[in-house]
Order: sequence, then C-alpha cells, then structure tokens
Amino acid sequence: MKVVILAGGFGTRFSEESQFKPKPMIEIGTMPILWHIMKGYSYYGYHEFVICAGYKQHMIKQWFNDYALYTSDITFDFTKENPQDRMIVHDRYTEPWKVTVVNTGMDTMTGGRIKRIQPYIGDEPFMMTYGDGVCDVNIRDLVAFHKSHGKKATLTSVTLQQQKGILDIGGDNAVHSFREKSAGDGAPINAGFMVLEPAVFDLIEGDSTVFEREPLESLAREGELMSYSHRGFWQCMDTKREHDMLQKMWNSGQAPWKVWSDEGT
Repeated sequence: MKVVILAGGFGTRFSEESQFKPKPMIEIGTMPILWHIMKGYSYYGYHEFVICAGYKQHMIKQWFNDYALYTSDITFDFTKENPQDRMIVHDRYTEPWKVTVVNTGMDTMTGGRIKRIQPYIGDEPFMMTYGDGVCDVNIRDLVAFHKSHGKKATLTSVTLQQQKGILDIGGDNAVHSFREKSAGDGAPINAGFMVLEPAVFDLIEGDSTVFEREPLESLAREGELMSYSHRGFWQCMDTKREHDMLQKMWNSGQAPWKVWSDEGT
C-alpha cells in the first residue's frame, strides 16, 4: 500500500522559514518534518511514498537526490584527476524507500493534488496524510481497522482544544458530518493519517477541489467515512511556536512520535 503525503502548500503562517523552503522541509532536529512522517510509516513496513509537491518542489526532489549524503560520512579527495573518484561514501545508509515526487502545481487545492497523483496509485487502496503533522498512531492497527469495516475512507481523529474542522462521530465510529470550528472546542478533529479506497478519486472534480470539503462531506453523508480514534500524540506544525515545541521535544530525546530506533539514522 502506497503512502501519499501532501507537501505542496505555501505555509503562509510559517513565514519565518517557509519563504525559503517548503514547510514539509523545515527541520526538526537535523531532518525535515517530512522525513519524520515517513520514518513513522516505514517503521510499520510501508516504504513506498508519493509526495504531492508544489511550492519550491525542486527542493524536495533535490533533498531526496542527496539523501545518501545526509546519512553517510563522506571523503572528498581533490587529488584525484577523475571527478568521479573524488568523493568516497563511507558506511552508506539509505532507507528502503521508493519515493515519487510529483509536481502537483503551485495553487492546486488538496483534492486536486490527490487527483493528480492517481496515475501513480492505480486501482489500489492507499494511505494519505499531511506533510506538516507528526503522530504516534499505530499504522498497522489503522489499516486493520479500515479493512474491517469495508467503507471507502478512514481518517484518524484526535481530541484537542484547537480550532480545527470538527467531526460528528457516532457510536459506530462513522463520521456523520463536519461542522464549523469554534475556539476552545474539544470535539474530535481530523488529524489526517487516512486510508482511502481508489473510489475517492471519483469524488474529486479537479484542481480547485478542497478534499476536506465536498469529497469528505459526501463520504460522510453516504456513510462511507469512518473514524479511527487515536488517544495518543498528534501535533501539526502550523506556526513557529509549534515548531519550537516539536524541536524541544526532539532535543529532549522524548519525542512521542519517534517510534523507530536510532540504528542507521
């Protein structure tokens, strides 16, 4: 099952760094938050990714192109006449990943970005999340839950005192509707980390479609959207304050989303 990550937005609320790089490439520790998200999926055995890029998409492609340089010791020997012999990579380590970075456009909405990567998914279920949020959700259990109910879509819900889109979840874990957010609302919110059947592509009209509006709302009305309730850690990185908080957690060695070991990283 492939993992789709939305990484094409401008990150306008994070102007301190996102004017120079895409928000998913802003680092926590020494690695972009995009890497942290991918490491979580990889821990559970999902190694194939489709990145929906847009704003400064060339920087994402370049980072993956140079990934082995970031994770290995390098000797540069300029005494060698042949330029190809001047760089020696020691103890090369890279993740067992297959990564497809797709330029889904500068101004494309979330639904449009998902629609554009359909050729890379085919007629298979896939996972999807946002490139600016980390979580310690058990991906294995999430996928098992999705397969158990047979519906077209599953999203991960968390309960936080935040101003996000609010979900009306029934006792059967079905999402019945969305409603407008309100300050200090403690109702469940959509945290991403979705599992989607390929039928959801048919609900997306084009580049201007916001996935969180008509497609998800339609699935909710039809009883085809289920909620996987996550009681653990989740945090988006919309602002510098949130970035600083995640950075502090990482530096302390107690980052809740770090479910993988340090071996090879």
